[in-house]
Amino acid sequence: MGSGGLPERHVTLLNALAESGCMVVAPHFERLVSPVPSDDELTLRARRLSLALDAFVEPNTTVVGVGHSIGATSLLALVGGQMWLGPGIRVNIAPDYRLTRLALLAPATGFFQAPRALEAIRVPILAWVGSEDNITPPTQIEWLAQAMGDWQTVDVRITKGAGHFSFMDQSPPHITEPLKNKPAFIEEYSNEVCNFVVG
Repeated sequence: MGSGGLPERHVTLLNALAESGCMVVAPHFERLVSPVPSDDELTLRARRLSLALDAFVEPNTTVVGVGHSIGATSLLALVGGQMWLGPGIRVNIAPDYRLTRLALLAPATGFFQAPRALEAIRVPILAWVGSEDNITPPTQIEWLAQAMGDWQTVDVRITKGAGHFSFMDQSPPHITEPLKNKPAFIEEYSNEVCNFVVG
């Protein structure tokens, strides 16, 4: 779902999706060693997501991607976004057209800031970030909404006081939570993601 860690860190969201009648596929990824992932790491993650769908999803099933941080970035690439690590350094990720909509939590959108990098995306997107996120700040989803405005609407949500890890039930060690009532926020955003997924 993100740079690494256990799916259990998002247990409230995963349980809410399951209780809404969704079949949940939540692959585990080893944590990235560098804050800037490599071409190989990004390509492998996207490929593993597609392989997980191959293994668990029946043909012609509606698939909605929900991802956090780099996990959200991988989903944007899988629906046709062109990911770039720098000028002339494109990450070649094969699109997976089974994904019909995306819920992106604190997405890292800087990888797509190249001309026409987002023009192939044709799925509804819910993008959510915290106002206190200093890893993927609100400007990243505001840019995404503006960049896609001509051909796709992005539902932008910014939660005041939330940080990058406020979406997780279990934050990584040594993280100070800026949000005063994190459990209430997790329940709120999980319900809203479920509404978006089943809608």
